[in-house]
Amino acid sequence: MADSIRALVEGTEAGTRPLSVAILGAGAAGLCMAIKLQKAGIGDFTIFEKAASVGGTWRDNTYPGSGCDVPSLLYSYSFEPKADWSRKFAPQPEIVDYFEGVARKYELLPRIRFNTEIAEAHFDEAEGLWRLRSASGEEFTANVLISGVGQLNRPAYPNIEGLSDFKGVAFHSARWDHSVDLAGKRVGVVGNGASAIQFVPEIAPRVGHLTIFQRTPNWCVPKPDRPFREWEKRLYAVVPALACLQRWWTYLTLERNYLAFVQGSFFGKLFERAATKEMEAHISDPELRAKLTPDYPAGCKRILLTNDWYPALARPNVSVETSHIAKVTENAVETDDGVAHPVDVLIYATGFESTDFLAPMKVTGRGNADLNTVWARGAEAHRGVAVAGFPNFFMLYGPNTNLGHSSIIFMIECQANYIAQCVEALANSRLRYLDVKPEAMESFNRELQQDMQKTVWAAGCSSWYKTADGKVTNNWSSFTARYWWELRHPDFAEYALVGGPA
Repeated sequence: MADSIRALVEGTEAGTRPLSVAILGAGAAGLCMAIKLQKAGIGDFTIFEKAASVGGTWRDNTYPGSGCDVPSLLYSYSFEPKADWSRKFAPQPEIVDYFEGVARKYELLPRIRFNTEIAEAHFDEAEGLWRLRSASGEEFTANVLISGVGQLNRPAYPNIEGLSDFKGVAFHSARWDHSVDLAGKRVGVVGNGASAIQFVPEIAPRVGHLTIFQRTPNWCVPKPDRPFREWEKRLYAVVPALACLQRWWTYLTLERNYLAFVQGSFFGKLFERAATKEMEAHISDPELRAKLTPDYPAGCKRILLTNDWYPALARPNVSVETSHIAKVTENAVETDDGVAHPVDVLIYATGFESTDFLAPMKVTGRGNADLNTVWARGAEAHRGVAVAGFPNFFMLYGPNTNLGHSSIIFMIECQANYIAQCVEALANSRLRYLDVKPEAMESFNRELQQDMQKTVWAAGCSSWYKTADGKVTNNWSSFTARYWWELRHPDFAEYALVGGPA
């Protein structure tokens, strides 16, 4: 078996056929993948980007206070460090500038088709080609299709009676309407997750009154943020090894935090104590404290880092409503206790369609299998990057590769390295396509879901990490070091290797 794999992957006719690659998305994942292909000598690739610029979710989320909850030195590519981050945790505009700079440095902009959203992708098994169709009807082909659209790109809107009747202004936090002047307005915020804890403190001093419609409270811990001092930035620039050392120290510190996500762990209790202490330092009202105290273990939902959320909630012009929303009228939000809360502006801080990977794009593989149908009971992939029955198709930031404790950039680099090796094998061989074996994918996911039961993500709370049926489809179940180890090199014994002309 090993000899036959080697014969196919390292065929004597290496490099005798052209190989084209289509990358979907020009965010952190798509740009990283393109650079890894360049380094592997794969030059025929095109990045299809639905918007007019790079940056992905960071380009889209321009709400006040938008920023990263991963330390800056770790939220960058290992091969493209940045010595002059302004803060320990970078704000959104600076992150977008970083990715724009990367795209320019690696000369990726001419390889990007902006304003081109791929609506359908179909695998032509006879030709070994992916046939793509854009939303505007343009058609393209590629030997390899790589998705870099991620998990946080499609805003989730609440399903509330009467939303269409509302006469005020309404928008999603991920599509912030900067033309709206909130000064003196009565503002309602639906949701209290990662985006709300950033923009609420920014707008609270300006609005007339702000009502937060909270579904469940969050565990919030202090954010160790501050501006980098000028001497620190100069030192990192002059001694890059020092910045690299700090990056590794940050990585190891965050890697340890995975232990907090093991059910019943001591580290999880430490997070809960830190969060409770932070709340009690700013919230004196016992009724409000009760509203803000979670009844689930820390980490079951995303642990949030913030220094100004609780002070904002303590303001006299801010109220937290825990009664469920019954309906929306022309000028108010009515809760199921019968109270009408007048609002001029509604802001949906309701997150993303995180478990509907790749939707609304239609992807069909061998035998015309529809990926949305295959994933009807919850998305899953082999090592988070490949799906059986969908040859030469790979994903970055795919199912079960999200994190609660470290940088997704690290995971993306692991995936991009793995995928680049697969594409290189295709380019330097007589293979028409690679297709991960169903039994390999099933074995991987069975073990992953077994490991997942040890974590707080499998606990009783609902979260964007899992489907309505309770299957955790978004998070990786262990340390990131384990993921790196498993993706160092593709094991081609896990793939059906199909040769022949393409």
